[in-house]
Amino acid sequence: MRLGQEDGDKMNVMRLRLTFQEGLLGTKSANPELVRDYIASTAPTAELTDAEVGDIPPVDVDDALEKGTTVFARTECGDGDPFVYDYQIKGFFKDACGVLRRVKAMRSEKVKAYKKVIDGLIFPVPRQIRLLLPEGGELGICERPLRTSGPTGERVALARSEEAPPGTTIEFEVQYLQDDLEKTLIEWLDYGKLRGLGQWRNSGKGRFSYEILEGE
Repeated sequence: MRLGQEDGDKMNVMRLRLTFQEGLLGTKSANPELVRDYIASTAPTAELTDAEVGDIPPVDVDDALEKGTTVFARTECGDGDPFVYDYQIKGFFKDACGVLRRVKAMRSEKVKAYKKVIDGLIFPVPRQIRLLLPEGGELGICERPLRTSGPTGERVALARSEEAPPGTTIEFEVQYLQDDLEKTLIEWLDYGKLRGLGQWRNSGKGRFSYEILEGE
């Protein structure tokens, strides 16, 4: 489907529904000050910093820090629905292309400077993509050990994240400025069945199936 622009140009649009076959983990730190310090070092405006920090749901910060909890951002209106940002979809596309371009005969292999292509020509919308939980489904908690090595030897820490249950869906559009990107996008989406979206993808978390939706 194409959306015509006032200047006569046309933008390609793919409407998608992703259904998660495995749990999807939240990626946002539950510590507002940590988020503020990080974003302030990269954000162009103070308003953006405040907006990002404002998306953190109310939690017991001391408990969250102790257990290393990451959470989903929440909308400001309604009941504070959990959502993922548009840039997380872009991040998945970059991850998929970065791996698939190593495989001969894949369309991704021909995408030169793929990160610039994804940043400059591909635009998921809206900014906040709401999680639609399955009937009776609720956000849970996923805990898993993380092993790290350092100068003092190996250490094991506990990672803790909010988790949306299998059956959760998201619906959004991907706007793209080159016709030949359509089949490449489908290649990346097919990879999502194997790789997944969000944290702890190596364990299978965030794996999804997808549908291309018709109509406006």
